[in-house]
Amino acid sequence: MNKGISAKHERKASGGRGRFSGRLGYVLSVAGSAVGLGNIWRFPYLAAKYGGGIFLLVYLVLMVTFGYVLIVSETTLGRMTGKSPVGAFRAFGKSLPFRFGGWINALVPMLIVPYYCVIGGWVLKYLAEYLRGNGNILAGDNYFPDFISSSVRVEFWFLLFSAFVFFVILAGVKQGVERVSKLMMPVLVVLAIFITIYSITRPGAWEGVKYFIVPDFENFSWMTVVAAMGQMFYSLSIAMGVLYTYGSYIGRDVDIEKSTTQVEIFDTAIALLAGMMIIPAVFAFSGGNMETLQAGPSLAFITLPKIFASMGAGWIAGTAFFLMFLFAALTSAISLMETSVSSLEDELKWSRPKCCVLMAILMAVAGSASALGYGVWDFIKIFGMAFLDFFDFLTNSVMMPLAALATCILIIRVVGFERISKEIESSSAFRRKKLYVFFVKYLAVICIGIILISSIANVLGIISL
Repeated sequence: MNKGISAKHERKASGGRGRFSGRLGYVLSVAGSAVGLGNIWRFPYLAAKYGGGIFLLVYLVLMVTFGYVLIVSETTLGRMTGKSPVGAFRAFGKSLPFRFGGWINALVPMLIVPYYCVIGGWVLKYLAEYLRGNGNILAGDNYFPDFISSSVRVEFWFLLFSAFVFFVILAGVKQGVERVSKLMMPVLVVLAIFITIYSITRPGAWEGVKYFIVPDFENFSWMTVVAAMGQMFYSLSIAMGVLYTYGSYIGRDVDIEKSTTQVEIFDTAIALLAGMMIIPAVFAFSGGNMETLQAGPSLAFITLPKIFASMGAGWIAGTAFFLMFLFAALTSAISLMETSVSSLEDELKWSRPKCCVLMAILMAVAGSASALGYGVWDFIKIFGMAFLDFFDFLTNSVMMPLAALATCILIIRVVGFERISKEIESSSAFRRKKLYVFFVKYLAVICIGIILISSIANVLGIISL
């Protein structure tokens, strides 16, 4: 195995590759990638299910340890090599293990972005209905299942959402990805704050605030740690190739450690706001009914429209929520699409427009399968799952933990801590160096193994997450 790459290769400029204008563009783009659909509805229902405040405490501890380590690792390897994941791994060796590590990181976003755009289309449809004043219709018991089974409508909204993502990526890194992130992320934060204030001022909502914020150690269990670890893992765009790609777009003057801290703060703040938006509102609506709180993915599309319909001027909150939800979906989808296009550019040596068209074709095919999987193709199941559910299981439960594992092994066995430290310290103080080395060396592989095993066991019905 090749024990390293030359200093010349490590310091090589990115040439014709896109670049962020600076740290702000990079931080907002990474934060936009991290703040996605999972943050907005997955975090609140997991927090409700696994103890509220104690889940939040465990999540925060994992964020500043495990999350920090993996963000720094992928970003540093991306900047060191100036490549997307496939090229980054290949820079250290060309044997099968290196090819596997690079391609599994690259394939994850290519498989996620098609079905992600389907869900983004659902969000766009709901926002359109709120803007038309049809909030009460959305609150109907059968509206959501009827909608996702109506193949033509779902396909239309999927293609509309995908078209926007496509044109942003076609515009390039600075003029497309960075510009949209700089616009959408501040607006997303303002909307989240507005909805949070509206939510916590509802009668009966304060009990929900206390449940979410105040840790109760009697609610702690091993599954609290497993669930928090999984949520942290998926909410930071780790093991999706995104951080490799965005790392390759930053200059040598960008402070990786400081940028990572800012991303942690941004992502945690949005997760906190998501919990404060949803849990107090559900408490006010249901009196703290745990079944309502733990509605899972249906929380956003079934439970929340009912809550908004029960509120005075709930259409305003509904419109603001789904606009924020749309921005979160768009920024994440854009990062996934950008990573996929970047990998294709690196490996095929094609122009950016050609790679965009190829990804658009792949998205149309795979995304249509997910869009129609609850409608005309509902008779087709893979391991008992519809297309969208299967792609979600394959990427989140299997491929992403394997991708993260490949990164850790690359650092431990090939790159080495000295070279990683040198790259980071060229622009950063690297204050958490001891934490980084200890975690990668002794704990990261164990944590990733726990995520992989528990996720698969959950799908098989052995445990319940």
